[in-house]
Amino acid sequence: MTAFNSVRFRIKPGHEDEFVELFSSAPRNFEGLRKMALVKSEDGAFFSIGEWDTFQHMVDARPKMLGNLDRFRHMLQQIEGGHTDAVSGEAVFETGGSSV
Repeated sequence: MTAFNSVRFRIKPGHEDEFVELFSSAPRNFEGLRKMALVKSEDGAFFSIGEWDTFQHMVDARPKMLGNLDRFRHMLQQIEGGHTDAVSGEAVFETGGSSV
């Protein structure tokens, strides 16, 4: 079953461009990763969303994802007791984009 993960980041002022560059250039040859996006929200926070073939693929990739996080961890502000706000799980509903 398809799984998704999302991680929210708050970047220290003046480091946004460097963060985007490091995030974008990080290796993502994770087995089972379908696609990943980095989004900047209206309040200035960033969040990534990953789509995975299965939840287990995502679990197996966590050590490599944490390695990528270590590349830019120094640019992150503290949020909610840590540097990231991460959630993940299996899809319980999906639709293809054109349905309303």
